[in-house]
Amino acid sequence: MTETLLLHGTIVTMNPARAIIEDGAVLLRDDRIAEIFDSAAEALPKFPAARVIDCTGKAIIPGLVDAHGHAGHSLIKTLGADTPSLWMRIVTPMYFHYTTPEFWLADGYISALDRLMMGVTAGVSVVGSAPRSDDPAFAINHTKGYEAVGIRGIVCTGPAGMPWPHPTTRWIGGKPKRFQVSFDEMIAGAEAVIETVNGAADGRIKAFLTPFTIMPSIDPSNPTTPDRAAVSTAEDRMQGRRIKETAAKHGVRIHSDAFAGHVRMAWQDPETAILGPNVHLQHCIGLSLEEVDILAESGTHMTHSPGGRAPVLEMMQRGVNVAITTDGTAPRITFDLLQAARMAQLAHRWRTQDQYVLPPGKVLEMITIDAAKALGMDGEVGSLEVGKKADVTIVNLRKPHLVPNWMVVHRLIYEAVGQDADTVIVDGRVLMENRQVLTADPEAIMVEAEEQSWAVVKRAGLEPHLTPPGWGMVHRTFEAPIQLPQPPEEQA
Repeated sequence: MTETLLLHGTIVTMNPARAIIEDGAVLLRDDRIAEIFDSAAEALPKFPAARVIDCTGKAIIPGLVDAHGHAGHSLIKTLGADTPSLWMRIVTPMYFHYTTPEFWLADGYISALDRLMMGVTAGVSVVGSAPRSDDPAFAINHTKGYEAVGIRGIVCTGPAGMPWPHPTTRWIGGKPKRFQVSFDEMIAGAEAVIETVNGAADGRIKAFLTPFTIMPSIDPSNPTTPDRAAVSTAEDRMQGRRIKETAAKHGVRIHSDAFAGHVRMAWQDPETAILGPNVHLQHCIGLSLEEVDILAESGTHMTHSPGGRAPVLEMMQRGVNVAITTDGTAPRITFDLLQAARMAQLAHRWRTQDQYVLPPGKVLEMITIDAAKALGMDGEVGSLEVGKKADVTIVNLRKPHLVPNWMVVHRLIYEAVGQDADTVIVDGRVLMENRQVLTADPEAIMVEAEEQSWAVVKRAGLEPHLTPPGWGMVHRTFEAPIQLPQPPEEQA
């Protein structure tokens, strides 16, 4: 049995009463929260053998939960960032035709390290842009980084969007080999991932089933107008049925993207609709009020990244559980969930011209307990309560931008950043203390990540997308059309 005592901090419990305790204490026993004390002075004499972490001048909060991000993105940060209209057409071929198992392994390590050092204790990773499941090694390798670093990793993989079969390339012996992968093969690959990693690392690794979008027949990245999103197709219903059957077979949750048109079309056939309490949907840009009502009626969770024009306030008013996510980390964002939360708050205040929407308490809920609920994990993480998992982030408030140390939730949401995370604990194990990572070698991880990033850029000929910063330009222009990557020629 191991005991750790967190002393003298300001405890933001996020329990049902949303209690905040000044100069309190939290006792961690093995992987659980054993006791929470209103007084640090009361706790210390009771556990003389416990390891003590002095949290004077710090906030003790639940580990942050990032309910949507992407595997692979950490190795291509800012690549293609200056051509956002083409970004998916740049990176999706790269993911499907030029990545290797070594790429996904390096990305798993660097993204887990990045999230850890931002105070995130649980993070969702969709494998690629449109998810790639034809080779289970990709998702499995990604989880190895999370297992080694020690935070919770939820890997999401499943069938890519249409057309089916889907063209892919695997690099065998350093040479490209082309494949046409059927829908059945993509489902089989996702099942292999689930069977291999779901529940690994004492339950810290999970696998969710993730089709690219819930309705593959319409635009996968933008809202579709009602005249085009009219009636679901046989392919839509087939995907919905297979996804729900496969998720039920393995007892896993479902994660996917949705935009305007998707939800209404899916609900035409509730039996095959990828909606419900075991589903969380990212983006939801442009949803109509009818679609918002469908989310509420079906109990579907929604996850929201800054900048998306989703009707978040309307969803929350109708009882939809909404979490804020980073959607990290490419092309122009980070895994800093505190900054993502602040950006989302500012975006909706600007959208509504109302400075009273999304107060800081609600925003903190959306990256802790509400995010845990979206993942079906709120019984274990997302708040500091006796019996829950010992997932804790300790934020150093003794910094100029965080003084004075009052109104701690306001301080976290309005001024704190991920790098203010001082100590991170998952399952009662201290992964980082005083900004020193204890479970991995950050320098070695960064060296390998740099090597794999350059390797995929050179393999795919992506150097033109490492663009200069636009010196002297008020509005970005280009001297020639941007060339998109093409699949490699197959080599014998």
